[in-house]
Amino acid sequence: MDMGNLSQSGIRRSADFTPYLDQLAGLAQEMGLRQRSNLVQLERSLHEHWALGQNNILSWSPLDQGVLVLVVPHYAIAEYTAIQPESQKPRISLRFITDLISGNRQLTFTQMQKVARLLDVQPNYIPLREPLSGHDVETQIIEKMICRYGINYIASRAVTLFDIVGFSLLTPFEQMTQLNSLSYSLNSAHAKMLEQDIGINFARSSSGDGFYIWNRDDGLEANVNLYHFMHIVLAVNAIARDKSSCNAVPRLRACFHVGSCYEFHQAEGLNPTMHDFIVGDVTIGLARMIEAALPGQILVGDFLTDVLTGPTDPEATQANLDAVSFLQRAQGNLSKLSGMEISGERVTAIKCYLTGEDMGDGQFNIRRLTITDKHGLTRVAFNAKVNIYRESAEPILLGIEDRKLPQSDLPA
Repeated sequence: MDMGNLSQSGIRRSADFTPYLDQLAGLAQEMGLRQRSNLVQLERSLHEHWALGQNNILSWSPLDQGVLVLVVPHYAIAEYTAIQPESQKPRISLRFITDLISGNRQLTFTQMQKVARLLDVQPNYIPLREPLSGHDVETQIIEKMICRYGINYIASRAVTLFDIVGFSLLTPFEQMTQLNSLSYSLNSAHAKMLEQDIGINFARSSSGDGFYIWNRDDGLEANVNLYHFMHIVLAVNAIARDKSSCNAVPRLRACFHVGSCYEFHQAEGLNPTMHDFIVGDVTIGLARMIEAALPGQILVGDFLTDVLTGPTDPEATQANLDAVSFLQRAQGNLSKLSGMEISGERVTAIKCYLTGEDMGDGQFNIRRLTITDKHGLTRVAFNAKVNIYRESAEPILLGIEDRKLPQSDLPA
């Protein structure tokens, strides 16, 4: 091993290995240099099989003193699921492929043989200096490596979209300053949530006029945290707009939705990026909703997401949670944000809700907004409001009141 290219911890600090350095640092306390160098060697081999994006790595399995990996050309996944002229059926069902690229990628040796036979490919054997230890952290790092060199399907991912109003009409300088301001709002909100011990491992991808934001962590709590993250971003932005005397701070509109998506890492130079990109039903839904959203409006998609009925039981069944029930969960979870400081003022209470018509006696219904997109397709969304109350300052009121919305369907 080339010791000259190693840091003091024995970890190669090359552009293609940096995503795993933090985990390897923790691993170093329990494993020796030879075992850690195994992972460096595996990363190099995966990079060679990836071949600058020519191939996707689908699965892996430990075998003897090495690892089997399943490697297919980048176009093969589409070909597997394409309709065959002679049978009018796909060669392999889309369900099977999405299952294969969902969740953990480790297969048993028997599973690897069956999948390879079905895909008509030969697994590639990567010999290692040492057998894998089976350590949980080691397995997690290998999973991250495999996902980085492949495509990943997520059946239920919460995503929020921040869109800068009138972005295309701005000068290039104004576009730059407003995108930079939005980036600051994202970073500031992230820091404030971490101060409250609320974990959010957020990723971002440009939409052109703003950003798609999602939580890399899975589960109901992660989705709720992302929804609250959206509130804090909008609050930081609103305060910055009040203080700004020029056109440097954007006016935003935002949407929140839950749905399926594919995640991948684009090539940057000779390596896949460390940043995720997403595309799927959830981003399509957000794009259609944001086209119909008014300046300052917050829209929530009409979705169903899974929640474990027995959170401590890994075999527990899952139940669908709709958008209305999700918002009720989110409201009940707001106590974690109490005490947060925004612009130097302590937050005393936050109220988030979906708006509707006044039914009298202090009762309101929840109005379903029908959005018709440019293709003539319709989807349902809800108008959301967020009120953030502070100790010694005016409350921050986000979103648009129901009475100010158009009473007819919204064209996208």
